[in-house]
Amino acid sequence: MEEFVVYILYSEKFDKNYTGFTSNLIERFKSHNELETKGHTLKFRPWKVIHVEFFNSKSEAMKREKYLKTGVGREFIKNLIQNAL
Repeated sequence: MEEFVVYILYSEKFDKNYTGFTSNLIERFKSHNELETKGHTLKFRPWKVIHVEFFNSKSEAMKREKYLKTGVGREFIKNLIQNAL
């Protein structure tokens, strides 16, 4: 059974965060930090993973990612960042 991960990245250098989901966190993280040649995350390297959540279905992961991008979710992320520093 495939597992899905919602992750939050943080760029301390630029004080930016990024939320996404994937079925392969290691490869996705490598993509954000090394492989991508275009896109939003390229501009704010280096990234570090500050939070992960695991889900059994893609739809559950997508719902959680969408929630984390709401006002309440952004507040949750802000608190994570403050506690990580």
